[in-house]
Amino acid sequence: MHAFRSHTCAELTKTNVGDTVRLSGWVHRVRDHGGVLFIDLRDHYGVTQVLCDSDSAAFSELEKVRSEWCIRIDGEVKARHPDLINPKLPTGEIEVYVRELEVLGAAEELPLMVFGDQEYPEETRLRYRYLDLRREAMQTNMKLRSDVVASIRRRMWDIGFREYQTPIITASSPEGARDFLVPSRLHPGKFYALPQAPQQFKQLIMVSGFDKYFQIAPCFRDEDPRADRSPTDFYQLDMEMSFVEQQDVFDTIQPVIEGVFEEFGGGHKVDRHWPQISYRDAAKWYGTDKPDLRNPIKMQDVSQHFRGSGFAIFAKLLEQEGTEVRAIPAPGGGSRKFCDRMNKFAQEQGLPGMGYIFWRDGEDGMEAAGPLAKNIGPERTEAIRQQLGLGKGDAAFFLGGKPQAFEAVAGRARNVIGEELNLTEKNRFAFCWVVDFPMYEKDDETGAIDFSHNPFSMPQGGIEALAGDPLEVLGYQYDLACNGYELISGAIRNHRPDIMFKAFELAGYPPEEVTKRFGGMVNAFKFGAPPHGGCAAGIDRIVMLLADKANIREVIMFPMNQRAEDLMMGAPSLPTNEQLRELSLRVVEQE
Repeated sequence: MHAFRSHTCAELTKTNVGDTVRLSGWVHRVRDHGGVLFIDLRDHYGVTQVLCDSDSAAFSELEKVRSEWCIRIDGEVKARHPDLINPKLPTGEIEVYVRELEVLGAAEELPLMVFGDQEYPEETRLRYRYLDLRREAMQTNMKLRSDVVASIRRRMWDIGFREYQTPIITASSPEGARDFLVPSRLHPGKFYALPQAPQQFKQLIMVSGFDKYFQIAPCFRDEDPRADRSPTDFYQLDMEMSFVEQQDVFDTIQPVIEGVFEEFGGGHKVDRHWPQISYRDAAKWYGTDKPDLRNPIKMQDVSQHFRGSGFAIFAKLLEQEGTEVRAIPAPGGGSRKFCDRMNKFAQEQGLPGMGYIFWRDGEDGMEAAGPLAKNIGPERTEAIRQQLGLGKGDAAFFLGGKPQAFEAVAGRARNVIGEELNLTEKNRFAFCWVVDFPMYEKDDETGAIDFSHNPFSMPQGGIEALAGDPLEVLGYQYDLACNGYELISGAIRNHRPDIMFKAFELAGYPPEEVTKRFGGMVNAFKFGAPPHGGCAAGIDRIVMLLADKANIREVIMFPMNQRAEDLMMGAPSLPTNEQLRELSLRVVEQE
């Protein structure tokens, strides 16, 4: 017999009754029934009930074991009494009578229980992650993650892609986030960087003549943490193709993502129609570039109805250049109580409030109510109702000003309204491509022009487009949104040196700086670079959606905490003086 087990804790059935078996695992739960000990023995695969009474030579030793002790037992498989069968377990028809016991690893008093559904502070869970990962929900999440990655790999190979690995130690590059720098021992004073993405290398793979590339790639960014983003590292499905246009990338990746969500989505509906929405329309209609299309609410510009109206706040606001008033329709939200609640929500978001109108029964049929309705009068109110397609029992909320000042709050309000009024469809994955991103943005304080997205993207219209206003230039850049999260980001790449130099020049990078930073790629493009493009899909975020979790740390094996600390391993840590000397570094203490 094997030194540790003849079967896993999920394998034994009625066909094994009478067999002598050996199992190893963790003590999940101990139940003492007065002279008879019952133990749920757990391993990665499942649970088997084992029992022992005073007639067994192992009884006195088994009495000592506690939760999460790692043990090995030898025993005889017995059939459970019909009244005691547990249909929820694959092993629920049998139990194992223990004849012999070996303690493989005793456990001290536990800082968190593995059995049960108790909630523990995140700090405790991360400090003792190896215990947290033993819990059933975490085992399920990590198995899901592994299965999703395996499925993605199979699907990419099936459509003609090959996986190639790119370097982990490379040069620093402006990708939109801070680099993690790595000091060089052999070149004092110089630093490598951990790659924010395999961006330049995958483009160089295309220049090298490899037509289709993919990789399950680790990426490293020194970012501020969020619930849907890791502060240090993450994994993505990275892919690139030669001789393609934007639609070719969409047509290639959609069946892969669709298939993964259908395979692991737990029966949720997976939308097959993925609309393409411009960045400007996404901001106008949804207040975000990653809209949740399960929510049918679409915001609209209603400025015309407030110009010169009796509502002085909006009327005066609209006299200023670049301002507008947007309406958020709220079907079914036509009560003063709900409207007041949403007004309070806006105030909690830092705005003075949200104007509202709601429609209800009146003496002569339907009437409009609320402060705005009184100020602008029945004709304007009726025009707004008709534009928004609303009726009795419905409401609309209004925000005004420069869109960049209120758009994000409007988007959050749209989400809250959709949730509270049960308009947002559950059990569904709704996808859309957001396209036509602006290539550049202006810093409000300095007025400087910089890239707003991926700097290596091809501008729409080529080099001619770069001759005009940079803020009007659109890129062949695209994101895939699903249920309010960004899952994919990509672009058709800029493969021509002349266009690249001009694009970077508009963002304040002179040719010598571009050559210095991206010399490898710039030089490669001088030797027959093919048109190419691709995208990257966030593995962690995909699994988070499939697992129906709101926090990305629930689907990462060993995540950092909110302060980018590894509480379990003690990272980041102070280097020794010897390490600093080897690297020609000195730490300057901050005041």
